[in-house]
Amino acid sequence: MPNRSEEQVITPALLRDWPLPDPQGGKESRGTVLVVGGARCTPGAVLLAGVASLRAGAGRLQLAVAAESAVPLSIAVPEAKVVGLAPDGAPTDEILGLAGSADVIALGPGLDDVDHTVRLMRAVLARAPEETALVLDAYALGALSKEPGLLDRRRAVLTPNLVEAAHLLGREPGDDLAAAARELAERHHAVVSLFGHIAAPEGPAWREESGHAGLGTSGSGDVRAGIVAGLLGRGADPAQAACWGAYAHAVSGLRLAPRYGRIGFLARELVDEVASTIASL
Repeated sequence: MPNRSEEQVITPALLRDWPLPDPQGGKESRGTVLVVGGARCTPGAVLLAGVASLRAGAGRLQLAVAAESAVPLSIAVPEAKVVGLAPDGAPTDEILGLAGSADVIALGPGLDDVDHTVRLMRAVLARAPEETALVLDAYALGALSKEPGLLDRRRAVLTPNLVEAAHLLGREPGDDLAAAARELAERHHAVVSLFGHIAAPEGPAWREESGHAGLGTSGSGDVRAGIVAGLLGRGADPAQAACWGAYAHAVSGLRLAPRYGRIGFLARELVDEVASTIASL
């Protein structure tokens, strides 16, 4: 493992020496992932994150989205239990019950109002057990920038883009993204995956170098968050899930390049490469 002053490059050899848990038994052994997000106009973000979590190895999938999207989404993702948020975007008692038994909760994909997201996160995290792992993405990171105490030192992975990192930092992250990731990790006591730079709080750091311009497409970040959630579900610790997730996300894009070039593939096509990318290691 690298020391705090340097980043170790994530390579296939590094990951093979850091193997993912291989849970045995039924789907319960690979964890239940609950994805909470999907505002009225963006339910597809939850679909991408949820299916990516299954491709990464999660055993059971539950999705919480705007109520009007719940039935169509349940048809689009027949593998998942899909429930609707209240009309004001608040979690229903059913969703809070799911949060109380989930192994992993991914918050943020497809949400579009930061104040609603703050209230949603307060309610969901108040119900989630202390051992539940978290993935915060998109508007959940905006909510965290408003209320840094929401995490309360839980096991979590933050997956900001550069804009979200700026909100969390209160300034532009600048050119030294490794330093920005370390600062956020220490500030929020969580693993941070920022544009290929992964940092653990008070611990080591890594760098994923396979990423390329094609990953900068709509929905790509939702896929990455879902991969991390699925890896957490199957038993990876947050740093391992972030490193394996960054690699699987980037290399899935490389695998699409022969068909579509470096740009032009869709986030949903990334999802279809995740399982084979992980299996190739």
